[in-house]
Amino acid sequence: MLFGKKKEDKKEEQSGEDAIIRPGAPFVMQFLMKGKCSWPDESKIQEVLTKYLGEVEAIGDRTTMVSFAAKEYMGEFADAKKVPVMISFTECDELETEKFNDFERQQWWDYEDKGEHILAECKYKVMATDMMGGALPPQVRANMLMNYLEALLELYPQCQAVHFINSKKLVPADMIRNSQVEGLDRYIKFAVNARFFNISGTNDHVVDTLGLSVLYLEDQQYHFHDMDPNWVVNHALNMASYRLGSDAEFKPGDTIDGIVDGRIVQNVQWQCHYEESLIAPHRNVLDVCMNEYAAGNRDYR
Repeated sequence: MLFGKKKEDKKEEQSGEDAIIRPGAPFVMQFLMKGKCSWPDESKIQEVLTKYLGEVEAIGDRTTMVSFAAKEYMGEFADAKKVPVMISFTECDELETEKFNDFERQQWWDYEDKGEHILAECKYKVMATDMMGGALPPQVRANMLMNYLEALLELYPQCQAVHFINSKKLVPADMIRNSQVEGLDRYIKFAVNARFFNISGTNDHVVDTLGLSVLYLEDQQYHFHDMDPNWVVNHALNMASYRLGSDAEFKPGDTIDGIVDGRIVQNVQWQCHYEESLIAPHRNVLDVCMNEYAAGNRDYR
């Protein structure tokens, strides 16, 4: 991966965003099952969560949900008070497949037809979330969430797929279990959705990301023509990895390495600016202007 940028400044998120994608929103996952499963044994839950997250403390009594304080992940609030992040997951319940709309399903292109097969077979789910995770630094939270993901996949070996609610991404569970990806790149690989759209009646395309905003990073957007969309998707994921790993911040006019013949190179620089997203959900995005490949009207080109 090769990236360079120039200048740094912070761009604040705009208000009015959808609750699930707002900066610092709870991170929500659905673990999809073919059949209804029972709670794992209490001692097993404690053992596995401790293995992946360090010291945890059960909060409240088990009813339809179990909750734990993850004591090694302390969120700091405005009054300097530090509180452990809470993690919770529900009992196994029926999956409402009708909530997976066509718009969402069309973006499961990177797993061919596995998404539809998964929904046809899986009738149950376990929901998992964090609470107050937005008080953690982005890198710390991303690693914690992926550790939590791996813990739940160990607790539920019957899980067939994970649906990441914030990014509308569906990932086969075995793809996660068998992955060699480590560290922060796990979040980019599994929890960030790089979406692709054709603009009707034109030769234009849009690639954008969904899933970064909960970590206080703007999602990225590319409005372009005459370039292989797979190259742009690869650029988007590499750029997301670079931004998350380096805590890189951009202001209007900053540049990022562009693409030549499918390769990310330093001798081509693409300008970045903030604007409202072209594709729902509506949010503030970091738009990447791809020079001669850029589409749409840009007065800063």
